[in-house]
Amino acid sequence: MSGLAFKVVIPARYASTRLPAKPLLDLGGKPMVVRVAERARRSGAEEIWVATDHLEVRAAAEAHEVAAVMTRSDHPTGTDRLAEVVEQRGWGSDTIIVNVQGDEPLIEPEVILQTARQLAISGADIATVAHPIADAADFFNPNVVKVVCRADGDAAYFSRAPIPYARDHFAREGGGETLPAHFPAYRHVGLYAYRASFLKAYAGLSVAPTEQFESLEQLRALWHGYRISVTLIDAAPAPGVDTPEDAERMRKLFDRAGNSE
Repeated sequence: MSGLAFKVVIPARYASTRLPAKPLLDLGGKPMVVRVAERARRSGAEEIWVATDHLEVRAAAEAHEVAAVMTRSDHPTGTDRLAEVVEQRGWGSDTIIVNVQGDEPLIEPEVILQTARQLAISGADIATVAHPIADAADFFNPNVVKVVCRADGDAAYFSRAPIPYARDHFAREGGGETLPAHFPAYRHVGLYAYRASFLKAYAGLSVAPTEQFESLEQLRALWHGYRISVTLIDAAPAPGVDTPEDAERMRKLFDRAGNSE
């Protein structure tokens, strides 16, 4: 798909409060983490690694010819798990690594590549993804993370708050039921590409006050002066699997796809 050299790491933590053993969820006869790896393969990545803390997940990946690496079970974030993989594999500081979540079996390979390419061309430390917000309910929803960008495409700030705030429009409109035309409001999508140099430094970064209050890990990088370049896609990507309800929906989708072949 591309001559760009990059790697994909899929953090696959076994424990999950709402969905135990989530990486092993059967989707049309294959574990979910394998379905994610299959999508990642189509992005053109030179290497794909599942990073897990559980032997069953490693065995499931390797049974489907997906490389896997064991990582510690006490990592607080997926970024910490990626940093351990960088250390284990001995990847150089300029290596580009895309963090693909292990619960997104419908992720678009083109978006993975687009994120890696954004990092390469921007010269930033991190690249991530956003799309325009068209619905006022999403804009005011604290579970929808917003990002405001600078003129060069780098992120200025991420927030759960409605930013940027269209003061005059909302004052006139009363209630915030509509958004103004040509409104630069963007929803952040949690797909990241990192330079290995950032991941090597990450463990030594202190937690940012903004990160604590917003509960947004990416604010730690901004707080310490790292650049996060944002690439735009037209619309929200397919949803992942967070709950038993999501799991049942995804099972049915893959069953239908299998029956139609």
